[in-house]
Amino acid sequence: MGITELQKELHFYVDDSGSRDPDRKPTSSQHEPNWFALGGVLVDPSDKERIDARITGFRSQWPQIENRPFRSYDIRHKTDRFAWLNSLSQAQQACFFDGLTELMLELPITALACVIDRPGYNQRYMNEYGQRRWKLCKTAFNIAVERAAKFAVHHEARLRVFVERSDKPTETQFKQYFNEMRNTGQPFDAIRSAKYKPLSANVLHKTLFEFRIKTKESYVMQLADLMLWPMCKGGYSADDRVYKLLVENGKLLDAHCTVENGLEGIKYSCFPSPT
Repeated sequence: MGITELQKELHFYVDDSGSRDPDRKPTSSQHEPNWFALGGVLVDPSDKERIDARITGFRSQWPQIENRPFRSYDIRHKTDRFAWLNSLSQAQQACFFDGLTELMLELPITALACVIDRPGYNQRYMNEYGQRRWKLCKTAFNIAVERAAKFAVHHEARLRVFVERSDKPTETQFKQYFNEMRNTGQPFDAIRSAKYKPLSANVLHKTLFEFRIKTKESYVMQLADLMLWPMCKGGYSADDRVYKLLVENGKLLDAHCTVENGLEGIKYSCFPSPT
């Protein structure tokens, strides 16, 4: 089937983590990882009803959740909308966290992200570009969406990109990145990026079907939030427990990548040993 005849769709639900500003200074320990990341989950829309039903089932086991959306930060720190976790026994807390991890592992989703180490980014590009350095979201968006598009092309599908609602300037910026990629291709230096075999502008135009904003009311968007954190942590420690489970259970796009199909998984950019 030729790409012009594509009918199947894949949906890429996208969240972000960290500040887009390359000059942002960490507010916590200098020894903590300092990143910006953008990514989430690829979903076949035919699986969405099953995903929603399974998440509804998990939430029903914990009525304390009420109508609160899953948010990784609140859950990890047991604060704000998930402060109620502090009232549970240690055994009950373990049951909740283990159940949530099991949920992430059993759903028919494929996780993908671009994670940029901020100190490494500045070390690499400050001298050459100074204040003309891109916001980190421009690099991350183009890389993550193109890798999702390659996955869609591999499955003879078109790609819809859903970005979580934030603020109007950010949403407008992401929409601009999407339109520019769809109309003119990738913005990266052609020589430097040649080793990644970027998709042509023509293929991107035919594959990138739609950009849309989604709120946290979407259960799949909540999954994007939950999955992004362990993908970020995995760039700094492959021994992170949840990251290891995602790898072992084939939940990352990396599990689908071979030399023959040319697919690319999570991008860890400007890390000591970048991939």
